Amino acid sequence: MSQHNTNVQGSPTIRVRPARREDTAAMVQFVKDLAVYEKEPLDTVRLTEATLEQQLFGEHPAIFAHIAEEIGADGSASSVGFALWFLNYSTWEGAHGIYLEDLFVHPEHRGKGAGKALLKELAGIAVERGYKRVEWSVLKWNTPSIEFYRSIGAFPMEEWNTYRLTGGALTQLGG
Repeated sequence: MSQHNTNVQGSPTIRVRPARREDTAAMVQFVKDLAVYEKEPLDTVRLTEATLEQQLFGEHPAIFAHIAEEIGADGSASSVGFALWFLNYSTWEGAHGIYLEDLFVHPEHRGKGAGKALLKELAGIAVERGYKRVEWSVLKWNTPSIEFYRSIGAFPMEEWNTYRLTGGALTQLGG
């Protein structure tokens, strides 16, 4: 998908484009801002600019990102949010899908169409490439996000729980 512009009536124009190397610092800050929003201590974010740059723009990238920009009346652009994603796979569908790891829009820019534009971009990529789904997780207490996701037709996977293996348990099992 190429970059595209969207406009919610009465709101500024939002442009979504693939992330570039020069967006790395902003994306790391978005992740830190997301941690604050999710009520997590900042020291839980160990992501660095160097790591993210290598993972997004290195020889074999396995993650991808898009930036939402607000376009000013003078044509200037400012980054207001991002989506970071990677491919997953469904054996039942026999096809890839997109797993949206992070979607973040600065609070002062919410309600202007940036989040929807980012999701629309990912849905467009999925349709264009024959992927069968776009999935993500949302905190149970995050009612504004849940309501937004439902408004675009997303639904919770009620019968599924997410499990995570990390830290000492991961080391013990994998060591």
